[in-house]
Amino acid sequence: MAFSSCGDKSMKMNNPRNIKGVVSYKRSFGDLNAVQLKTAKAIGITPVASREEAEHLKKKLVKIEPCEYYDMDSLTHSIPYLVPTASALLESIGENFLDSLESKGLNPNKIIVTSVTRTKEDVKRLRRTNVNASMNSCHFYGTTFDISWKRFTKVEDPDGRPMQDVRADTLKLVLSEVLRDLKKEERCYVKYELKQGCFHITAR
Repeated sequence: MAFSSCGDKSMKMNNPRNIKGVVSYKRSFGDLNAVQLKTAKAIGITPVASREEAEHLKKKLVKIEPCEYYDMDSLTHSIPYLVPTASALLESIGENFLDSLESKGLNPNKIIVTSVTRTKEDVKRLRRTNVNASMNSCHFYGTTFDISWKRFTKVEDPDGRPMQDVRADTLKLVLSEVLRDLKKEERCYVKYELKQGCFHITAR
């Protein structure tokens, strides 16, 4: 079993756990910004300049926080709010991922959300260190979030029994299957971000 040198191809595995992944991350998850942006503008909030301004839109948004289905980074450049459709999508991804791991006989791990809704001030600060950060970003609209494919949170046994680790590349394959299925159901657009190590996801 081997990955391609560029990190694009996922491997097809023929094993008892039936983990196949997708043929190519880039081809399977190639929804460009223009496609995602059109939907984000249609179903999302009006972009806000600052976090203070975002306070006035909280009635239209759902606060997301670490829960049984997903974990979150510190979010230094975004705020933990999504429109209801995107919040429900995120929960579905986390729940489906855990269910899929269980069905394959793998120990539970949670996905990690690395970025959510950004204000214009957030993007200006982020552009200093991330060239991919755009002032034409889907993250302005509360419809879009990023999920790491490099890092996951291992769920420990509540009774303290040692749990076998699951390799990150195996978890990535399972997550790709979950996202592929939700794409087929037309619940989301997904862009595979190689340099940023995340799946960039917009609700539909």
